[in-house]
Amino acid sequence: MKKLRKASSVLVGLTLTASVLAACGSANDNEGAASDSGGAANGNGAAATNGAADAEGVKKDGFPIVGKPLTLTMMSQDAGVADWKQMPVLQEMEKLTGITFTYQLAPIDSFAAKKNLVFASGDLPDVFYGADLKPAEQVTYGSQGVLIPLEKYIDEGYAPNLKKIFDEHPDIRKSFTTPDGHMYALPNIDLSAVWYRSPMWYNGKFLKALNVTELPKTTDELYDFLKRVKNEDPNGNGKPDEVPLTSVKLDDLRMFFLGFWGIYDEAVYVDKAGKVHYTPQEEGYKGYLTFMNRLWKDDLLDHETFSQTPEQKKAKGQNNQIALFNDWFPYFTLGGEASGDNPMMQPVKSEVPDSPVYGMHPGISSNGTFAITSKNPAPEATMRWIDYQYGYDGATLFSQGPENTLWKYKDQATHEKEWLPVPGGGDREEYRGKLTPNYGILTPGMSSSELTKGLRSEFDDWIDKENEAKLKPIGKAPFPNVYLTNDEQTEATTLLSDLDTYVQQMEAKFVTGQEPLSNWDKYIAQIKKMGGDRIAELYQGAYDRWNTGK
Repeated sequence: MKKLRKASSVLVGLTLTASVLAACGSANDNEGAASDSGGAANGNGAAATNGAADAEGVKKDGFPIVGKPLTLTMMSQDAGVADWKQMPVLQEMEKLTGITFTYQLAPIDSFAAKKNLVFASGDLPDVFYGADLKPAEQVTYGSQGVLIPLEKYIDEGYAPNLKKIFDEHPDIRKSFTTPDGHMYALPNIDLSAVWYRSPMWYNGKFLKALNVTELPKTTDELYDFLKRVKNEDPNGNGKPDEVPLTSVKLDDLRMFFLGFWGIYDEAVYVDKAGKVHYTPQEEGYKGYLTFMNRLWKDDLLDHETFSQTPEQKKAKGQNNQIALFNDWFPYFTLGGEASGDNPMMQPVKSEVPDSPVYGMHPGISSNGTFAITSKNPAPEATMRWIDYQYGYDGATLFSQGPENTLWKYKDQATHEKEWLPVPGGGDREEYRGKLTPNYGILTPGMSSSELTKGLRSEFDDWIDKENEAKLKPIGKAPFPNVYLTNDEQTEATTLLSDLDTYVQQMEAKFVTGQEPLSNWDKYIAQIKKMGGDRIAELYQGAYDRWNTGK
């Protein structure tokens, strides 16, 4: 969580991955009753017990949304920074819309378990917010009637901001439409996003000490650089304590490094010709393992990779021992302030033609961030409420907090803003967490350059330049957001349960030399026996359906 709080509020958005979003907090469960001003069918087709539908009382434009006060329940994740009932953003939304929420919150680390219990018990909230709804959950609970279809309310005028986005970007709509033709959850949308996983960074002090003026461009050049780190004491302390490359179980660097061998993702990806691949059985994956084993044998890959914690890795960075590492920003690991002194790694070319490649963010969340349940008595009003976050004013409110707290307009007509001093001093990002629920979790809404116009730092601009120079030219989204059918999802989940375990174990064995790479063919035979080809086949079918719009 510390990483997220220290990050620039301009860059922390859709591109945050699950590992970066990990945080702690305390539950804040509040029970509340739904208003009797509307009603919807429950999962069995019966009328909801808390009222009859009254869409006539819901405005399709303007505020307040409802003619008389409406109270709904919301389930979400809690970063543990502030009481949601006291958050200025949510209080302002209540005044603006006429809709009050009571909150059923769980700490981020335990939210998934609580969400599963809620689905199993049938004791549903009216809405799920920032709920990380997996595609399988959307398909399963949507087909069961637990989550209601949303496209009807979007198309009937209760979500003009979303409708505009979908009309301009039809791939977003079809990427959140399940095989039965319905949309049961809404994404986070950021079409400017680049990072699917956090990138790799070089320690700028080491580069300077070794007089490196041009970053490695091939795997051989990368190997030679790491060898120099090991042998030439770039931290200048007279001790052989440098760690050329470090990792935590390879999870932080795997996807970035696989790109050196033409692979866009660590599990399933589609190439430029439209063919779906299951990564662990690709020849490029063998190239990755071979290189990592070479680094391990020559003590260039941290031998604590499979045992250390993120905190232990960070301690090495702050002790100026690490040359190459993964993190959201380099100063998260190395310490100090945000600067352009520690360059982003340039993905390097291997023996594979047309390498390197980079698995770039698809611009939308892969999981659902918002859903309306069958318990909800007023889905039209709820859709209007959430649609506000997909427009400029609502997205600005939820991302930056109310005007005149942390920021103010320099020119409202052009959307140019400027920062204000943090009330009482302290960390700006942590204070933002007291204002808005959009902190520490991936939430519904959209991001655009207009939201941060005038608020960007020199570091933000430097990150953009690094992305433009090093990642965007070779970037492609690994796979669109697609849905398997219920039967396909059941089969894939069963197969991947065993495959994931086997692949993870064999990766560690191949890299550390416990399993010689001469046994690659034996490994491939086992992967195929366990269903590797079938995984590619299932996702090929899902991709083809998505690609043809069927």
